Amino acid sequence: MKEKTKLFKRDFTLVVMGQIISLFGNAILRFALPLYLLRETGSSTLFGIVTACSFAPMVVLSMIGGVLADRVNKRNIMVGLDFSTAILILIFYLSLGKLPTIPLFITMLMLLYGISGTYQPSVQASIPLLVSSEKLMAGNAVINQVNTLSGLLGPVIGGIMFGMWGIYPILVLSIICFAFSAIMEVFIHIPYEKQKREKSIFAVVRSDLKESYHFVKTEKPIFFSVVFLISIFNLVLSAVMIVGTPILITQVLGMSDTMYGFTQGALALGGLCGGILTAAIAEKLKLKNSYILLLVCAASVAFMGIPLMLNVPAIISYWIITLMSFTAMGASTLFVVQIYTMVQTQTPPQLVGKIMAALISIAMCGQPIGQAIYGILFDMFKSQTWIVLIVAAIASFLITLYSKKLFCQLDDSNE
Repeated sequence: MKEKTKLFKRDFTLVVMGQIISLFGNAILRFALPLYLLRETGSSTLFGIVTACSFAPMVVLSMIGGVLADRVNKRNIMVGLDFSTAILILIFYLSLGKLPTIPLFITMLMLLYGISGTYQPSVQASIPLLVSSEKLMAGNAVINQVNTLSGLLGPVIGGIMFGMWGIYPILVLSIICFAFSAIMEVFIHIPYEKQKREKSIFAVVRSDLKESYHFVKTEKPIFFSVVFLISIFNLVLSAVMIVGTPILITQVLGMSDTMYGFTQGALALGGLCGGILTAAIAEKLKLKNSYILLLVCAASVAFMGIPLMLNVPAIISYWIITLMSFTAMGASTLFVVQIYTMVQTQTPPQLVGKIMAALISIAMCGQPIGQAIYGILFDMFKSQTWIVLIVAAIASFLITLYSKKLFCQLDDSNE
């Protein structure tokens, strides 16, 4: 009985280890490429537009990834995409300095985020197949912790490497990470039953998404409200942190790349602590109280703006922004794990990959729009960046308070 309910069985452990290595390579790359672009151009508007373009493929390919996760061997998806990423980074390495910088970066970031969007549904859909139902929330929390642990180490190490040697060693390290992760994932066994396919892949995608939509519309219409809320929250709050943090630290406060790396590490550490806390108190968490976590995120962004408004010394502003980044990410992780677990437990196994991918991708729709808008706003309010943060925080407070009733309904549907 003990073995049956054990969380870290062989295959789940291999998935976790592969995720650690792969996501570390991803984290160090996602840190270095946008920072390199921001340093080279110095334009907040361009930075916001490029990051927005980068996120767009993830939104579309996450849904396709969900369909693939339910119809193709999940291990093969992970292996193939990790090997493909290693090859793409090698091509980028050889092209950097030889091709126009802006188009090259947009193309590379779009490919990286697109692959990530296709990849993650396979990981999410494999968790219910590798852990017992009573360990499902703990399993989700572990995967989330892996993501944040890699995000913790990636920016810190990336910041030091970028400051000392530039971008090329980071590209080499990322290639090694993705190749090694792919080799390790070859040995994972994920239960898989091949489904017959008599239609083209596009017809299959359309059919599967239609089936998922029908299920949500007839059985779980509240999922639409949840995904709309998260999309708006991503547009208003998540986007301001993604675009604003590097601009505030490297341009407004004039801090080094290493210091920015520590802030990104603090973000990941907050997520790691949030994941650990989720696993520890999983049984005590109530969906009806989830709105409080979003209020904490909004408050964190407001506190980032206050020292800038009061013109406190740069180093104090830096540490306040770093602490608030940690706090916001911790609360966000607690929220996300609860929502993921709720969707997984209320969805038929054959639809989990598609519905998880669809909900995640639709929820992310607001983020690229927000990133492009905030890039322009940070350029417009260069001398008063605190205005952007405070307005975003106030809007997020109002959205969260308005959604309190929704979380009560979610809690009732989960019982």
